[in-house]
Amino acid sequence: MTRTLWRAAPLVVFFFLWSLLPAAQTPRRFSLQALSPQFWKLVPPSTRLKQLATGFGFTEGPVWDSRGFLYVSDEKLNKIFQVYPDGHRKAVISLGDPDGNTYDTDLRLLDCASVLRAVIRISPRGDYKILADRYQGKKFNSPNDVVLGPDGAIYFTDPTLDLPAGAKQEIPFQGVYRLDASGNVTLLTRDLTQPNGLAFSPDGHRLYVDDSDQRNIRVYNFSRGRLKNGRIFGEEPGEANEGVPDGMRVDTQGNLFVVGPKGIWVWDAQGHHLGTIVLPEQPANLTWGDRDYRTLYITATTSVYQLRTESRGFVPWLVYARKRHGSSAAGH
Repeated sequence: MTRTLWRAAPLVVFFFLWSLLPAAQTPRRFSLQALSPQFWKLVPPSTRLKQLATGFGFTEGPVWDSRGFLYVSDEKLNKIFQVYPDGHRKAVISLGDPDGNTYDTDLRLLDCASVLRAVIRISPRGDYKILADRYQGKKFNSPNDVVLGPDGAIYFTDPTLDLPAGAKQEIPFQGVYRLDASGNVTLLTRDLTQPNGLAFSPDGHRLYVDDSDQRNIRVYNFSRGRLKNGRIFGEEPGEANEGVPDGMRVDTQGNLFVVGPKGIWVWDAQGHHLGTIVLPEQPANLTWGDRDYRTLYITATTSVYQLRTESRGFVPWLVYARKRHGSSAAGH
């Protein structure tokens, strides 16, 4: 999520925040902007956008549950909701500035809790357990987005974008981390300015991380819980108020769907920008859903949107839960 940046020169902070404020968005309409014929194979020209629910404060962290609903964070209302296909919602937990979410291999909901400055696990009863809130004894900045890795560990970004007002930054950089089942936290990289969304390639050999400050996407070779050979995968430049790189997802063919200026930027695995899904509200994050995982559910400012595609989404917890527990695990 990208609403607040605290550690920078005051003038830089002003203009960066001004570019991100939802209220300052230029009105726009849904459209599909193809830069390659390949785009239409993923998002057909006949695709229509549906507003599933609205009236939120600021939506983030969507996770599709196979029981037929979405988990959605609301950073302004300070709650995580279950949102159903008919648009009605039910609060699951009250939590200061909840952000990105995912499932672990046991299909338990994890959240990046900005005010707690922690990665937490939320129970069906609506309480939570802190899994990690420090690195080398120092509190995280404000964990932002989280993904399940091919090794079953949890990977998350820790920018200062949601560092609580008045809080001290204890770690002097913004990192990407690995959290294992024993609670051990490992720093993977500190070479991004404001790391935000992240996703693994379907084969588990690459990790993508975008940077909301640098407005680009980096890719790393991944092996045995370590990153190597970090390089720029793509750039997502834009004008003020158009948005910045944020949440991302991949499909089973390795194509990336990344939040960027005006909407969702679609990339192939070679780093070619295929086109953009322009949305009426600036998105923050997205997830795959429905029975066949060909529908994108998009959290965009005050709303949740639904977009049918020809892509089949790659959903880490389905793949890795099956490997760990057998095919019945996905029936959660």
